Amino acid sequence: MTTADLSAITAELAGRAAEHDRDASFPHEGIALLHQHGLLTATVAARYGGAGAGLGRTVEILTALGAGDPAVALVAAMTLFTHAGQALAPTWPAPRYRQLLAESAAAPTLVNALRVEPELGTPARGGLPATVARRVVGGWSLSGHKIFSTGAEALAWMLVWARTDEDEPRTGFFLVRGGSPGVRIERTWDHLGLRASRSDDVVLTDVHVPIDATLELSAPVSDARGADLFAWNCLGLTALYLGVAHAARDFLVRFLLERVPTSLGRPLATLPRFQAAVGEIEARLSAAEVLLKALAAGVDAGDPESARRAPIGKLLGARAAIESVQEAVALIGNNALNRRNPLERHLRDVLCARIHTPQDDTILTATGKAALSRSGKESTP
Repeated sequence: MTTADLSAITAELAGRAAEHDRDASFPHEGIALLHQHGLLTATVAARYGGAGAGLGRTVEILTALGAGDPAVALVAAMTLFTHAGQALAPTWPAPRYRQLLAESAAAPTLVNALRVEPELGTPARGGLPATVARRVVGGWSLSGHKIFSTGAEALAWMLVWARTDEDEPRTGFFLVRGGSPGVRIERTWDHLGLRASRSDDVVLTDVHVPIDATLELSAPVSDARGADLFAWNCLGLTALYLGVAHAARDFLVRFLLERVPTSLGRPLATLPRFQAAVGEIEARLSAAEVLLKALAAGVDAGDPESARRAPIGKLLGARAAIESVQEAVALIGNNALNRRNPLERHLRDVLCARIHTPQDDTILTATGKAALSRSGKESTP
C-alpha cells in the first residue's frame, strides 16, 4: 500500500470521525475499510502467509489512521499487536491461530487482550487479577470483570488475563469468543476522548474456555510481555496520537490561510508571529516522528537498546503531540473550542495519549534509576 493509498484512507475515516465521536458509536464502517485494504492483518508473519509488517511500517500505518479517526486506529492497533506478538514469539495454540487467520481473511476479525480490572487497575503496576479460571470438565470456567476493553462490542476474540484457582495459582490468557454464553458487555464508556473506541466493561460469568484455548499459563508474572512487544505498544500507540496532532496542524494551517480579519486585510498566515508558531509545531512533530521511526527501525533490526528506549519515545512523542495540539488551540482562540470545528475533538483525543501504559511517572522513574545506576558503576574505582 502506497502513501497515497494511506492518505485516501485517512480522508475517508476523517469523514465519519465527528459523527462517531458525537454519538459515541462504534465505527464499523472504518473497521470494514481497514479490512478491505488488508490493514487489520498487516502484521501477520510471512510464515503464516501474511505481509509481515514490522514496527516501522506499523508506526506509519497508525499515524495515518490516527490522523483520520484515532478510535479506529486504537481498535486496529490491538489486533495488529496481537498478530505481531504471534510473529515475534508464538503463543497461540496452532489450531486456534489458524482459525483466527481464516476468519480474518473472510471478514474483519478484531482481537484484544483484556487486562485491566476495577480493583487492580493496570497490571503493569503489579498484582494478581481478580478474574478467576476454575477447572471443569473439558476446560475452564472463567468469571471476572474487565474494564477499558477497547472495541469490546466488536471483538471476535478476547484474550482475558486471569488466574487459576489452583493451590499455586498461575496467570495467563484465556481465549474467549465474543458473544459467548456468559459474556456481557456493559456500556460504561463515557470518556473525554476516543469515544468511538467503545472501551466498555466486559463481565464474564462462568464462561467456558476449552482446555486448548489458553496462552502463557505460568507462575504469576505481572503483565508479562516481551521487550519487543512492549516496544510495539509504546511506539505504535504514540504514532496514532502523532496522527491526531498532524490533523490538528493541518486544520490550523487551513484556518490561518483562510482567516482574513478586516482590521488586517490579509490572511493571518502572513504574520511572522503565526509563521513562527507553526514552525515551532512543525519542528516539534518532526523531531518526534524522527525519534519514533528510528526506534522502530532499531526494534525491527533486533537492537535491544532501541527496545529499551521505546518508553522514552512514548514519553517524548506523546508530549510533542499534546503540546502541538494545545498550541494550535491557543493560536486559534475561541473558534478552536467550538464543537463544529475538529480541533476541539483533536484536543480531547490527544489528551488520551497520557493514560496508556507505561505512564509518564513510570517511564521517568525507570529511566532515572537506570541512569543513576550506570553513573554509580562508572564512578566506582
